[in-house]
Amino acid sequence: MATRIYGLFSVLPANLYLRRMADNGFIKPKKHLGQHFLKDLGIARKTVESLTQKFPEGTVVEIGPGKGVLTDFLLENQHIDVVAVELDKECIPYLQHKYMGNQRFKVIEADFLRMKPEELAEGSFAVAGNFPYNISTQIVFKVLEWKDRVPVFCGMFQKEVAERICAPHGKKDYGILSVLAQTFYETEYLFTVSEDVFQPPPKVKSGVMRMVRKEEVRFPFPEKFLFQVVKTAFNQRRKTLRNAVKSLTPKEADITQIPFLDKRAEQLSVEDFWVLTEKLYAFQH
Repeated sequence: MATRIYGLFSVLPANLYLRRMADNGFIKPKKHLGQHFLKDLGIARKTVESLTQKFPEGTVVEIGPGKGVLTDFLLENQHIDVVAVELDKECIPYLQHKYMGNQRFKVIEADFLRMKPEELAEGSFAVAGNFPYNISTQIVFKVLEWKDRVPVFCGMFQKEVAERICAPHGKKDYGILSVLAQTFYETEYLFTVSEDVFQPPPKVKSGVMRMVRKEEVRFPFPEKFLFQVVKTAFNQRRKTLRNAVKSLTPKEADITQIPFLDKRAEQLSVEDFWVLTEKLYAFQH
């Protein structure tokens, strides 16, 4: 999909336009976009404060702003610029009228998952949002891909997904997403949000999670190989690592010096996975 940036325009006076669009229910959540509009302003403010505690100034890329509930509180901070990425063609003109004249706001019609970071901002930027549940995991992987540009990532997820990202090793929900996110970021599950603060209410509870990038993470092996090891280990999580990562070692190699082979993937900490990856990489080079 081509990226389109909407300029400022006015067909109707702004106040009249907003009243007709919002008060008469013209903008409705769309199931195919995974939309659940947040109604609780207290939750919205708390979510934004969770972001700005770690990112007090700069550009924030907001994914799926909808009617701008989070955007309102982001723009209250005079040191924050907002780049909103939205696919809903009804929400886009609504947002432009709502923030008409605010030079710290722009909205881009695009699929965030298909964008490049330079299309959003120069330099670093934070990422925030009430994320559509059907693509939230993909958004996390995109942020990991852009980790050099994204120092802070904060927003609303399905509760189980937020818990999975922040889960410590040894827990049932600890998995691929947990290890890879915690390799590059300090992750923190902040608070749970009930279903009734959304329109329409989702069938599950939500959770707000924050990721703050670690200062510097370096390995004696390529990052891609770490991703491969972690995914291979968890794709056969019921097996011990001796069997799960067999495909990553030469057939005739003496693997007795590789640690953790008698354990399962969920028993290894993030740091353990780094050690395992280094040992496996040495067999290949």
